[in-house]
Amino acid sequence: MDQQAPEPSERERRVLECLAALSYRTGELGHYLDEIARGVSRLIKSDWSIVTVRHGNDGQVVASSLDLGEGDHGFSMHGTLVGEITQTGRLLIIEDIRNDVRQSQLPEEYSGYIGVPLRTAQNEVIGTICSFVRQSRQFTDDEIRTVELFAERAATAIDNYRLYQQQQQFNKVLEQEVAARTEELQVAQAQLIERERLAAIGQFAAMIVHEVRNPLTTIDLGLKHAQKILASGVDQERLALSLSESHRLKHLLNEILLYAKPQVLQLSRLNLSRFLDELLIQIREMPEAIERQIELKHSLPEVEVLGDVNKLRQAFINLFRNALEAIAPGETVNCNVCCANSNQVWIQIHNGGDPISPEILPKLTEPFCSTKPSGTGLGLAIVKRIIVAHNGDLTIASTNEGTSVSVQLPIAV
Repeated sequence: MDQQAPEPSERERRVLECLAALSYRTGELGHYLDEIARGVSRLIKSDWSIVTVRHGNDGQVVASSLDLGEGDHGFSMHGTLVGEITQTGRLLIIEDIRNDVRQSQLPEEYSGYIGVPLRTAQNEVIGTICSFVRQSRQFTDDEIRTVELFAERAATAIDNYRLYQQQQQFNKVLEQEVAARTEELQVAQAQLIERERLAAIGQFAAMIVHEVRNPLTTIDLGLKHAQKILASGVDQERLALSLSESHRLKHLLNEILLYAKPQVLQLSRLNLSRFLDELLIQIREMPEAIERQIELKHSLPEVEVLGDVNKLRQAFINLFRNALEAIAPGETVNCNVCCANSNQVWIQIHNGGDPISPEILPKLTEPFCSTKPSGTGLGLAIVKRIIVAHNGDLTIASTNEGTSVSVQLPIAV
């Protein structure tokens, strides 16, 4: 007859019941380890049990059968019993502190101690389970085995938690990389769509301009000839108005071509302060600047930008003209130049006047959006294309105190 396995002892049943009652869920490590510490104290009848984890030369009490209160329960492992266990990887028992030749330090109310290393499946000692007793005593083989069983559970839980944390961190980094690559692809796709759109606009604009410009030139010549032969004042007024509209249409055609034309830059290093000083000499002579002031403030050392001087001059002339047209005679346009950061220079052009409607503000750099009765709505759209082609940024803000146009350009290295 087959021999039946011996019935487990009462202690073994209690150990198995306690182990079976432990329930670990990801992210609940602290509660799980507290249950392990309390289970050890209950089964071996110790007065206090703790679980410690090693962090280099330091340790930390991560679980306790007694309430330790809030705070970080860290300690230096140098010269401690925990340090000896983690260094040797062996069980340590002190039956009576008075007879301990190592003169180990225990809390003064305790006389006995048992410490078991927490060893992972990779044979790495990551901490300890320690139990303290007030009365000197011997620890039986069953009690030692009980603590070792709980140490296996604790080591596995801590090791799995660390692996889970590492996986979570890896997932977070991976998600960030995926998000960054997705954003890059979206930006690249948007740029491709914009280039295709501009190419289509360019082809369409070139065709329209070609078809309109030739008959417009003929009409213009006819109007000028009529001016020479018609003497009536009324006729001359009508012809002048017609020629004015013809010139406005030519200007619109030129701006359409300018907007649709690819921004091919002739780059050179520009001293920004010198560029703006020379530009303002030209702008102050413009009709829009009559009886109006432009104040330029520098709050940075000499910097250089890599840019196309003609296109940047075109862009800033447009911005200053808009600012001057928005203010009344006697008022001032302010231009401030400073560093946005170590890599970007910031040029802000501010004018007073009525604020721009919040509904219109986001659309100002879109083609054919204008706040001027006679505007083409392409000026700011062209300016933005020029600034973006220089790897810069253009933003517009408007409040009751006026309107500010900010241009950021990369500093040349």
